[in-house]
Amino acid sequence: MTNLSVNINKIATLRNARGENVPDLLKVAADCEAFGADGITVHPRPDERHIRRDDVYRLRPLVKTEFNIEGYPSPEFMKLVLQVKPEQVTLVPDAPGAITSNAGWNVGENMDFLSSIVDRLREAGIRSSIFVGTDIENIQLAARAGADRVELFTKPYADLYPKDPEQAVAPFVKAAQAAFSAGLGVNAGHDLSLVNLKFFHERIPRLSEVSIGHALICDALYLGLEKTIKEYKACLK
Repeated sequence: MTNLSVNINKIATLRNARGENVPDLLKVAADCEAFGADGITVHPRPDERHIRRDDVYRLRPLVKTEFNIEGYPSPEFMKLVLQVKPEQVTLVPDAPGAITSNAGWNVGENMDFLSSIVDRLREAGIRSSIFVGTDIENIQLAARAGADRVELFTKPYADLYPKDPEQAVAPFVKAAQAAFSAGLGVNAGHDLSLVNLKFFHERIPRLSEVSIGHALICDALYLGLEKTIKEYKACLK
């Protein structure tokens, strides 16, 4: 069964809007796990507009499933993750002011940089995942860089899915097959939702994990957090 990692950035965004501790980020993370989530994802950005560095330190002893920290591997980010030692670090090529992740790495152009980062994570006992698109050569280069997994950037799938699901998923099926052939695990994330997740999961063989935040939190406004997590988990059976 594919794991569901809940990205709680939007909970932090809501909390920060009032400058107090409502909603309580730590309680929400614990509740997500209690309701069936297989992991918790955070993406601390330099401006701390949602997840703060202090949140990451406070979450570490509380997360009982899998802790995934994603972000651009700046010196400050690497200092944080090497101190916290989550189970997984997902490397994304975001500029500091980016609203959200909007593209995968060009691994070839960043091979030396990514290889050195992956080596440091491996030495610390942390699994690495490189955020990529569906280009086959790029995925093969991620394997050469030493990554344990790739995370497929699924916004193009989500955008095309309403019009043509089969065409939308086809490049992701090929990308996943290429990753497996190269010895990589496969994660996926970005704009996956209750509308398109089940179909994606059915078409992608041996998908290890999906990381979902924005859509899941939006659904929880209507369905409640517990029911929402259960419905997302049902899509992954």
